This record gives sequence, C-alpha cells and structure tokens, in this order.
Amino acid sequence: MPELRKDPITGNWVIIAPERAGRPTDFAKGAAEFVRGSDPCPFCRGNEAMTPPAVLSVPGDGKPWEVRVFPNKFPALTAVGSAVDAEHPVLLVGVHEVIVETPEHGATLATLSLKSIENVLRVYQARMRELGKDPRMRHVVIFRNHGPEAGATLEHGHSQLIALPIVPMRVQEEVEGARAYFSSESRCIYCDIAQQEEPNGKRLVLKNEHFIAVAPYASRFPFEVWLLPRRHSARFEDTSETECGSLAGALKSTLASLDEALDSPPYNFIIHSAPFREPSDEFYHWHIEIMPILARVAGFEWGTGIHINPTAPEEAAQTLREHIDPSPL
Repeated sequence: MPELRKDPITGNWVIIAPERAGRPTDFAKGAAEFVRGSDPCPFCRGNEAMTPPAVLSVPGDGKPWEVRVFPNKFPALTAVGSAVDAEHPVLLVGVHEVIVETPEHGATLATLSLKSIENVLRVYQARMRELGKDPRMRHVVIFRNHGPEAGATLEHGHSQLIALPIVPMRVQEEVEGARAYFSSESRCIYCDIAQQEEPNGKRLVLKNEHFIAVAPYASRFPFEVWLLPRRHSARFEDTSETECGSLAGALKSTLASLDEALDSPPYNFIIHSAPFREPSDEFYHWHIEIMPILARVAGFEWGTGIHINPTAPEEAAQTLREHIDPSPL
C-alpha cells in the first residue's frame, strides 16, 4: 500500500508507491554507453595539454599524477568579480573544477583500490579547505555524475566541484531543519537517525567502525543511499585520516553493491557539508547522498515538489545488503 512519508530533516514529503514497480531487479538495465569518437580522452595521462593547467596534482608510483584537479573548461561560474554586483543583484563569482580520480580510463569508484579512493577523498578535502579561505565563497558542493543519464559527458571517471557565493536551497533546508531539531531536542538529528537505524536494521545497508550507510526513511529515489559518519561533524573537510580510510571502504562497498544489484546503474553522488563561516557545528552533520537514476522525474514531481518512489527503502536496503562485499569494510 502506498505511504506518504515526511523527511524528518527538511519536512519535505515523499510518496512510497511500491505498486508502481515490480521487483527491485526490474530496475536492472545498466548504464547507457558513451558515444566514443576518434578524439583522444582529455582526462587520460599524457593528454594534460588538452585541459587547463592543474591546480592540484597528486603523484603516485613514480608516475606524474594519480589524481588531478583543474578548472572546468566550460565553467558554470568563474572566479572573476565580486560576489554581488553593487548595481544589479546578479551573482558574478564562483569556482568550477574537475577532479580526475584516476589515470585509468574506465575505472570507477567501485573498482578503484581503497588507497586510490582515499586519495580522491583527501583531494576533495584539500580543495574545500583552500576554497573556504576565499571570503566570497559561502559553500562548496562536490558531486559525481556517473553515466550519461546522470549528466556525465565523458566516460573517464571524474568528479566536479563548484564553489558558490550563496548557500544552495537544499543545503539551507537541511541546515534549518537540523537547527530546529537541535533547538527542540538538544541533539543532532543526523546522529539520532544513525543511532536509530543501526539497531532497527530495516534500512541499514552497511556499517563499519566510522560510517553507516542507510536507505533514508523518506527516500526520494529508488535505492537512494546516505553515508553518515558516526562521529558528529558538520564539515567533510574536518574528517580525519583514519575516517577517510574507513569512508573509502564504505563508499567502495556501497557503490559496488549498487553495481551488482542493478547492473551498474547511472547515479549522482553529492557531498553535503556545512556552509563556510556559519555557526552550524553543533547541529549540522555532513553526509554523502548517492542517488541512482532509475525512475523519471515527471510532471507531478515538478508541480508539487513531492517525489514518487516506487521502491520502499526497506526493500532497497535488503537488496543491497544481499550484494555487499564486506572485504573493503
């Protein structure tokens, strides 16, 4: 029977409607293939001249680089100007970067070694710390579009980073929701979710020493998964080296289980971290959201803001648990 569920953080509503879909395996269709032309891949090692100069490069195994960061050749925003034009309230400034995660063409975060994934996570941290020094920037979003349906235009594994002079609406909703809960309960709502989901087990995907992965109660999308740090922390950039290693294992296992259960689906991966220079450390909790692209967002969703999810998170979590490889954990 369909259920109307309310997100405990943002207050947004979701309809869980399992009657609209068959078994979870009915989603398994694999990602669409990239159209390969004759041009060389600009993200492969040796083709660095095809991209802007690197702002950060991590060497490894005697090779020039293992992770490479450079400005996006076609940026959504540029770092020229002030945050707001004095005469016209138009946002003028931002930073848009590409993070090439590996020189291996075709490798993904599900197939890279734990050490390689940890290198990528530390690069994310380094760029967030550096961009956070710019007083014009209020927030950095790091995201990965995997597969053409998710918005990726190149097959070679990469993430993107956009620094903004504003706090995005989705992040602001989370911050305000977490603030309201803390004012009422004197506790972090994300910490409470993690502590409740683990013994409950119905929506638990995996756990290790430092992280827990869950299918959120009000999942907007089929097989949506959140990775939450067990230690309360508002900012991803404050994650310790030990926690980064643990996160690498949890992330690899989660993405590999999605690949195994759903035949390597396209997905979006987003790091949610507290805005810069805002007093949110007590109540906000950074996390990663992974959203496979398995169902279309259509007129009802656009018209109401209410997502219809044809797979209950309890069912999604059970399916993913059956495909978890515990060795990276």
